[in-house]
Amino acid sequence: MCLILFAWRSHPRYALVLAANRDEFHERPSAEAAFWPDPEEWLGGRDLQAGGTWLGITRTMRFAAVTNFREPLSPETPLGRSRGDLVTAFLGDDRTPLEHVRAVQTQGEDYRGFNLLAGTPDSLAWVSNRGGEARELAPGCHGLSNHLLDTDWPKVRSGRERLSKLLEADPVDAGPLLELLADRRLTPGDMPAGADLVEVRRHLMNHYFIVSPVYGTRSSTVLLVGYDGHAEFVERRFGPDGRATGTSRFVL
Repeated sequence: MCLILFAWRSHPRYALVLAANRDEFHERPSAEAAFWPDPEEWLGGRDLQAGGTWLGITRTMRFAAVTNFREPLSPETPLGRSRGDLVTAFLGDDRTPLEHVRAVQTQGEDYRGFNLLAGTPDSLAWVSNRGGEARELAPGCHGLSNHLLDTDWPKVRSGRERLSKLLEADPVDAGPLLELLADRRLTPGDMPAGADLVEVRRHLMNHYFIVSPVYGTRSSTVLLVGYDGHAEFVERRFGPDGRATGTSRFVL
């Protein structure tokens, strides 16, 4: 039940202010955020099981992130290609974000459900293979979990509101954004009509941060992309007990 909160061109200093939690099974191996050995200009964590990454940026300021689209999976449903490849494909491309996500939309049947954000300091685009038409995003605060962009889940709605208040600071500090992501309280509010509460337990859908010995929040990431061509990337990692195991900071 990942969560990405982001403000696009809504701050005088930053084209992008992004705060994201990666929720995953603890047994799935992954590498902490670092510059990759190849290509050396890519920064992000790595999925050591299937390859790719969930969130990454290049030294040329191309960035992308992916979330799963929560849906039942029958034993007969093929797993398809790794959704982490969607991020690396954009990082290694030279097309505009909108051109890229339009091309991705034609490949939607190759993957299980996903949301993809792809951007540069000049443009940010989104697409889903579960009903989301590829489009370029207008300035504003947005939230993305395991449904379509800005679906009115309580944690998405409240997260956007809390993020907008943090944008009043100049410069924006990663600390308060990490604190927001670490909030373990139940977010009040009802799920929108049509939400499948059988497949997804309410306590998973209404928490920013999830603690469980099997599945939970593995890392929190803050990405600040400035209009000046520089970026800050901060990753905080967590164990199954919810305790922080390390924090890494990079300036590009």
